[in-house]
Amino acid sequence: MPYRKEQFANNDIGHIILRAIDNNLLFKNIDDYYRGIFSIYEFNNSKSITIRERRRIRNVLKNKTYRGRASVTLEDERDRLVDLLCFCFMPNHIHLLLKQIKDNGITKFVSKVGTGLGGYLNRKYNRQGYVFQNRFNAVKIKSDEQLKITSSYIHTNPLSIKYPEWKKIKIKKPKEAHSFLEKYRWSSYLDYINIKNFPSVIQKDFILGTMGGFKEYKEFVNNWIEYKGELEKYHNLFLKN
Repeated sequence: MPYRKEQFANNDIGHIILRAIDNNLLFKNIDDYYRGIFSIYEFNNSKSITIRERRRIRNVLKNKTYRGRASVTLEDERDRLVDLLCFCFMPNHIHLLLKQIKDNGITKFVSKVGTGLGGYLNRKYNRQGYVFQNRFNAVKIKSDEQLKITSSYIHTNPLSIKYPEWKKIKIKKPKEAHSFLEKYRWSSYLDYINIKNFPSVIQKDFILGTMGGFKEYKEFVNNWIEYKGELEKYHNLFLKN
């Protein structure tokens, strides 16, 4: 079960990274990614839910875009532990941007995700032991600038799949990079540029209000992509070594 000694107060915002042990793959196929989506929705709740309700939630989240149906937003009856502002699933780690709204909410939520999703993956692949590293990485957000930059960093993380060196070397075809991000389903980025993907999972109004709206958010991220590969200068804003 992942844990962090650092304490977050209510209304604190934290950038959290859950990494697989030994950089093992977390998500091997589309069903694993969907299980991750279910997990960050279902476990953001201080209340227990019935098996029937859990099945209904999973069906709504999975069917709304994947099978070509109109997007559906769940009627949210959860007692949320956190506001999940942004997320991104990478093959061997997970980025979360969380605002704590219940006492000890960030730690409880991350622990539930680590235990629940890890248990599912162990059962599915007939494994034993921990799936995630014992301690999760976390850094507090202390300014609007840091919030904007961290959100963009999270949403552009999938570029490392296509352009492994992009954080050090300028991307030569930024339009191609933009297109890649707009086709990557396993983050909250699409919902932030007004393409409904998993709108029920996140609470995006806070950041969009800070940025100015969907159009402004997309422009900020596009400019971030074209920043000439100097992201290492911002390393202290994202992670603690």
